[in-house]
Amino acid sequence: MTVAFISDLHLCAERPALAALLRGFLRSRLRGGDTLYILGDLFEAWLGDDAVLPDQRLALDDLRAAAERGVTLFFMHGNRDFLAGAGFAAQSGCRLLDDPTVIELGGQRVLLMHGDTLCTDDQEYQAYRARVRTLAFRDHVLSLSLAERIALAEHYRGESRRLSRDKPPEIMDVNQHAVEETMRAHGVRRLIHGHTHRQAIHDFTLDGAPAQRIVLGDWHDTGSALEYADGRYHLGNFDLDDLADRPMG
Repeated sequence: MTVAFISDLHLCAERPALAALLRGFLRSRLRGGDTLYILGDLFEAWLGDDAVLPDQRLALDDLRAAAERGVTLFFMHGNRDFLAGAGFAAQSGCRLLDDPTVIELGGQRVLLMHGDTLCTDDQEYQAYRARVRTLAFRDHVLSLSLAERIALAEHYRGESRRLSRDKPPEIMDVNQHAVEETMRAHGVRRLIHGHTHRQAIHDFTLDGAPAQRIVLGDWHDTGSALEYADGRYHLGNFDLDDLADRPMG
């Protein structure tokens, strides 16, 4: 049995190759009995369960096909697709997952997060996140027409790009103190998250014992996934040729 983790695909119509890469990953790497955790930002923008775009429909169909083959799918909201709800779950075959969530893997408690709440040095982003995650904001967006939602999403993407250009890179990364406090609060020694697009495995000491933070990569140039099988973790990248030639682990 394989347990896989992915995040930050940012699927959109402008990058159709990503949809093909996801389809290849689902078909070649996952079998019945396997589990896939999607830790946020599957889409560049999810405008609501009632406003599925054609390119998004393809991804939903591919996820549903994987679920029908016996793959267990979990989805955690990211900062780009936090409007995904019960309709998304029904269409994709995914089970919605709270952020954060603790699972047990190989007899060990593992904390799963999207990761944006750990970027506490970026106070501007945290203020934005608090504002858009309210029920009032959600209801407002879902009351808009599709054209208005698309325009709103473009506005926020533009603002995000503008603000990111003006910030030192370290501000947009996680805060180590926040990482340690969060892991301590949940009683874990391993954390898996995305959001920062800084694929890496960080080993450190927490309260005198070994601890580990695994950062999932984005799908900008290649696919990225973490796999757990036979008691071992493997974090790697792949393209369509890799998927056709060999398994990742």
